[in-house]
Amino acid sequence: MNTIFFNDKTFTTDDFILKGIEKGDYENCVFKNCDLSGADLSGFRFSESEFTGCNLSMAKLLNTAIQDTRFTGCKMLGLHFEGCNGFGLNFLFTNCNLNQSSFYKMKIKKTVFNNSQLQETDFAECDLTAAIFDNCDLTGAIFDNTIIEKADLRTSFNYSINPETNRIKKAKFSLPGITGLLDKYDIEIDQSV
Repeated sequence: MNTIFFNDKTFTTDDFILKGIEKGDYENCVFKNCDLSGADLSGFRFSESEFTGCNLSMAKLLNTAIQDTRFTGCKMLGLHFEGCNGFGLNFLFTNCNLNQSSFYKMKIKKTVFNNSQLQETDFAECDLTAAIFDNCDLTGAIFDNTIIEKADLRTSFNYSINPETNRIKKAKFSLPGITGLLDKYDIEIDQSV
């Protein structure tokens, strides 16, 4: 089957209501308010594209290529990014809900998560070198054998990262966030002093 190419196109929810999304190669495309929840995006390629206000929750991402693609204001619950094609993998998330998603064992250096919900998201064995977590809620996020060297978590909150089981050299944390590095010791930290 030949691959269908889409270049410089804008899609809205209406485009997918009757026939769904066509499997293909989407380059420099814009997706606005599209409901792709549960869609099988396996084998698709999204390059230099943008998703705004879309619902991609529980979409299948087996061998999906995501290259230089931005997600803004998207609902992305339960996505398994580790199934993506790793070649040229590069994305940016702003105002997204990525709760219960998984980046297990992925190499996503310098990835930016801006003002996003990352509750119970799996970053185990992930390489997050120099990643930026700007104002993100990391309640219950899993960091285990994770590389977060040079990562910036200064404005993020509710994380629990064990320095003994993660590589955190030169990572940046705020003073109030330090409690997330010490909570495994079950000690009380009084920040009023």
